[in-house]
Amino acid sequence: MSKPKTGQRTFSFQESVIREMTRISEEAGAINLSQGLPDFSPPREIIEEALQAIQKGDNQYTFTFGSLAFRRAIAQKYASANQIHVNPETEVTVTCGASEALMNAILGLTDPGDEVIIFEPWYENYVPDCLMAQAPIRLVDLHEPDYTFDPQELEAAVTPKTKLILVNTPHNPTGRVYSKKELQFISHLCQKYNLIAVCDETYERILYDYHQHVSLGSLEGMEDRTVTICGLGKSYSVTGWRIGWAVAAQPLSTALRKVHDYLTVCAPSPFQSAGIAALGLDQSYYQKMRQQYAQRRKILLQALDEAEIEYYKPEGAYYIMADFSSVEWDKDRYQGKGYSSDRAFAEFMAREIGVAVVPGSSFYMDQTKGTDKVRLNFSKKQATLQRAAERLRKLRTK
Repeated sequence: MSKPKTGQRTFSFQESVIREMTRISEEAGAINLSQGLPDFSPPREIIEEALQAIQKGDNQYTFTFGSLAFRRAIAQKYASANQIHVNPETEVTVTCGASEALMNAILGLTDPGDEVIIFEPWYENYVPDCLMAQAPIRLVDLHEPDYTFDPQELEAAVTPKTKLILVNTPHNPTGRVYSKKELQFISHLCQKYNLIAVCDETYERILYDYHQHVSLGSLEGMEDRTVTICGLGKSYSVTGWRIGWAVAAQPLSTALRKVHDYLTVCAPSPFQSAGIAALGLDQSYYQKMRQQYAQRRKILLQALDEAEIEYYKPEGAYYIMADFSSVEWDKDRYQGKGYSSDRAFAEFMAREIGVAVVPGSSFYMDQTKGTDKVRLNFSKKQATLQRAAERLRKLRTK
């Protein structure tokens, strides 16, 4: 008797490498610097608001696109902090995390065969989302050592079939913050070739060294051709709440809302109430948060310096791309399992050093790229990072 066949839609990509490394971290008893998973508590005010919402009976479906009160809070936040003005009734959609918002945008704004431009390296959801939507991918390199793109290469990637360009700033996995000049060039191309920009601004509040976040959707001419995506998870350390949103002009919002409606119905109700409290926090909260992340970054960078491991110093977000090519390690033991060099090194790090990291090649379509890199994250307590730093000091360079 023949066995049933599965669909082929998922054959071209694998399960999340980041979440696989979390499983290996737990198995090996390592410190998990792979997944962006804070080990510290969210702000007390939003925890209390979530508890009160549950106790008051706020436990059923909300309006599909999010509670109106929360959408109004999001719209007010974008008007004041991002210089993007939207109608909360028709142009704000609350989703189950920023990842769902991204999938909604890609499915809702493309037809099979429409191309999507992605900067490489990229956050691991981007390519599978496009493949599931049957949207061919056009890759544009972010060139090392500074992870900047070549404007001519970007324009050359545009074809008559190109529909979307995905922009992620502050950038995961590198920590780059796109300059206003870079965003203005992207804006120019979008208007010249009638493209839609889908902007993942998940880490917009986490910035260092006087770097400033600029929303592409705030630039002149981008009001009707930008989807701006963000969420509560990173800025407020509530990654498990799965509250995100997409802000876009009504025609774009109408399309992505249809996908959202049938994909998840609505985002968790009590956490939307807590989201209103989160967006209402005083600016001092963000100042303190950035100071704390700067201290966490310093701990990890000092440990890499002492181990003589080169890295790109992040300008935003909470990730570091580090080059392990100078490190001495037991290659034969781990590469003998058939792993690529970076995947084998990540296994070595988890099991021998006690620190879990993400293989660099998982952020590239061509798996021969990024094989001398790993990504570390520092969304951890300082005490956790100090323990990780002690373990990283075991590493020896050639």
